[in-house]
Amino acid sequence: MAGPLDGIKVIDLTMNVLGPLATQILGDYGADVLKIEQPAGDPVRQLGQSRSPGMGAYFLNLNRNKRSVVLDLKRPAARAALLRLIDGADVFVHNIRTSAAARLGLDYPTLSARNPRLIYGSGTGFRQDSRLRDVPAYDDVMQGQCGLAALNAGPDGAPRYVPTVLADKVCGITLASAVGMALYHRERTGRGQEVHVPMMETMLAFTLVEHLAGATLGDPSLGLGYERMLSPHRRPYATSDGHICVLAVTDEQWRRLFAAMDRPALIDDPRFATLPARAANIDAVYDVVREGMRARTTAEWRARLDAADLPNGPANTLADLLEEPYLRETGFFTAHTHATEGTVVTTAVPVTFSDAPASVRRLAPTLGADTADVLREAGLDPASVSAAMAGPDGR
Repeated sequence: MAGPLDGIKVIDLTMNVLGPLATQILGDYGADVLKIEQPAGDPVRQLGQSRSPGMGAYFLNLNRNKRSVVLDLKRPAARAALLRLIDGADVFVHNIRTSAAARLGLDYPTLSARNPRLIYGSGTGFRQDSRLRDVPAYDDVMQGQCGLAALNAGPDGAPRYVPTVLADKVCGITLASAVGMALYHRERTGRGQEVHVPMMETMLAFTLVEHLAGATLGDPSLGLGYERMLSPHRRPYATSDGHICVLAVTDEQWRRLFAAMDRPALIDDPRFATLPARAANIDAVYDVVREGMRARTTAEWRARLDAADLPNGPANTLADLLEEPYLRETGFFTAHTHATEGTVVTTAVPVTFSDAPASVRRLAPTLGADTADVLREAGLDPASVSAAMAGPDGR
């Protein structure tokens, strides 16, 4: 069965992480994604372990279900070919600066005049109507600007980045979702529209759900930040032979947790008896759990906590994940044979659809592997195909 976006054509003029993740999601759900690359290719092609130049592991994980088209957009014939592709597309996505898109004639007013049904998606650092609209933004910078690095400060108080490209990935997922909603709106109205994801506001909306705190009531003096998230004891607990993750939320869950720890009377302690009381004494309650977890092995605690129906799990390393029984059961990691790279392992598309399942139909493409085929499909004659594919010297 075809995915929910089967029949949707996406022109993908993105690079690095935010944009490629968004378009990979669209591809996973059935869209035909045409990845437009400059002759040097997406810079991420060079990152990570690889068997061949330009096919690094990082790139492989961001660019499945796409076809690669190389067009040197400094050349008129290549720009004309790109516009021909956009004329027949449903979605155009980029993550270049607003002014650069306008200089290339790839701004929304220009493209929507050619294709009124086009969904025009982009993700940049800041709102397009602000003075920062053309300021460059990358994940590290955005983690700092949105307050996330400060929230993740180390014991010395110095801000630290989260060890994943969180801002790029959150914004990429948001962009894919927004494009999907714009396509639904087009189904009802027949009209395309522009969708823009500013990284700053997107990450603030993500981070401040719990951390806006007293400022939500218009009074920051009431406190900023969610105490439980900021407790130094909020971390996997050390057991006698490793670590375990456990979380109780409701009064009944805490009652069962204290009982599993052989300290049932703690639920009657005024500091721990209710959710507001525990929130006000979060460091104390976490310290009690921290001390208690040292008494048994991880396996012993998991058996006890499972028997009490309490959420718990191991503190897996990256290596542990490759052998995790649940992931083996669900087939999360799947080996494929790539035409040039040999065995390639992909992660599963996480969301399931009962009637229109997502799928991995193509592995990440080699640079320019599909250029000629895509241009011919768009109706370009042989001379135009040759001109669009020619190098700077016309050959």
